[in-house]
Order: sequence, then structure tokens, then C-alpha cells
Amino acid sequence: MKQKNVLFVIQKHSATHLHYDLRLEMDGVLKSWAVPKKPPLKKNIKRLAIQTEDHDPTYAMFEGIISEGGSRVVTVEIWDTGPYILEGRGRDIIVFHIKGKKMK
Repeated sequence: MKQKNVLFVIQKHSATHLHYDLRLEMDGVLKSWAVPKKPPLKKNIKRLAIQTEDHDPTYAMFEGIISEGGSRVVTVEIWDTGPYILEGRGRDIIVFHIKGKKMK
């Protein structure tokens, strides 16, 4: 089931709480997970990832400021991006290897 050269992006999302959004291009959408802590740059360090709603693939390159009414402002910046290789996928697991600028 290896799938090569599809896009991943990690967006730093400064909302109510700073978190990171992991997005994997898959099935014609960006499958998305919120990661509460900074993604690890060393191997074998795990992070909680909470699945969120899918996004349109065009959102992968979005950076900017979003006004969410009132005085609430959310900033989004691309923290890392690149291709990933999907090794396998099951109901509760996705195995993939990323090839980003920061994360390998």
C-alpha cells in the first residue's frame, strides 16, 4: 500500500492555545490532527494527536491571520512541509515517513 510523494504540512496554530496541526494529503483531502505540543525533532518521541475535520488540499499552503469575531485573532504559519510516504493504514493507525525540512 505504499503511496509516494504526497504532501504533509505542519502548521503552527496560535489560537486559544498554541498547538500544531498535522495535515496529510489523503483521499483527496487533508486529513488533520491537532498536536498540543511542539512536534519532536528527535526520533522515538511520541505526541498526542487529536483528529479534527478534514480540510481542502488548498489549505496546505495557507499562512496568515484569521479574525474569528470580536477581538479574537488566530495566526497560522507553516512550521514544516514536504512529501511523505504512506506505509500502511488501518482503522486506528497510520504508518508514514515524512521528509520535511525540520522533521525526518
